[in-house]
Order: sequence, then structure tokens, then C-alpha cells
Amino acid sequence: METFQPIFDKKIIENLIPQKHPFVMVDKIYAFAENSMVSGLKISDENIFFDGENFVESGIIEHMAQSIALHKGYDCFLKKEIVPVGFIASLNNIEFFELPKLNDEIKTTVTILFDSGGMTSVEVTTEANEITIAKGELKTILAPQH
Repeated sequence: METFQPIFDKKIIENLIPQKHPFVMVDKIYAFAENSMVSGLKISDENIFFDGENFVESGIIEHMAQSIALHKGYDCFLKKEIVPVGFIASLNNIEFFELPKLNDEIKTTVTILFDSGGMTSVEVTTEANEITIAKGELKTILAPQH
């Protein structure tokens, strides 16, 4: 089995998810395993979820969801499959403790609890400056393939 090498190239990341600029909320993969991933995003003043002071809650949720999509996209890349489009099906027990600031690097750990039939349930924890800033559970569902 190959050892995973982190991916910091934004163009590679954008090819692994269906979202495109300016709606891309992930820009790196720190770690990848069959049932987990650590993704990242550097907060810039050009980000559509940056309000001039903070990266807002809806941006964190989108970052979490795109982290799930990135896991699925990288897994599909490894299997030479088409990257599917997915949607947030539900948010459960989402808690926010702090909002990241300009130039903060946020890291989200995705732990897959269930993945079958196009439905994925995950536990997510997002950190900035090594402090947990948000956590919860998300369910995503894949769009039907045509």
C-alpha cells in the first residue's frame, strides 16, 4: 500500500470536487485514509464567506461538506471513477465555539461513520490554531449518476 503524500495544489483539489471558484472551501489534503481525511483551507479576504472580520458559520459548514466531497473525490480518483456530485442531507449537533479570522488555516477531520447506497454519515471536527472551533455530524447524499 502506498503512503499518502499531502496535496497542497489548489488545481488538483478543484479537480477532485464538483464545486468551482469562487465556491471552493477546501484547498489541501493533509491526510487520507479509507474512512477518514484531514482537509484544510486558508481563510482569505477574497473568500465569499469572509465577512471582513471572520469566516462565518455557513462557510464552516460548507467547508465541512466539501471536506466530505473531497474524501469521496479523492477515493474516486484512486479507483479511476467519475467524481460524483453530492448534497448536504442533514446537519446534526453542529456546534460553533469560535470563528476563524483572516489568514487562519482551518483543518477539518472527517470520520466516516456510515457510507452506503449514496448516503454518507460523518463526524466532523474543525480546528484553527490547534483549537476546536466547530464540530458535529453531517449526512450527504450523492446525486443519481446519468
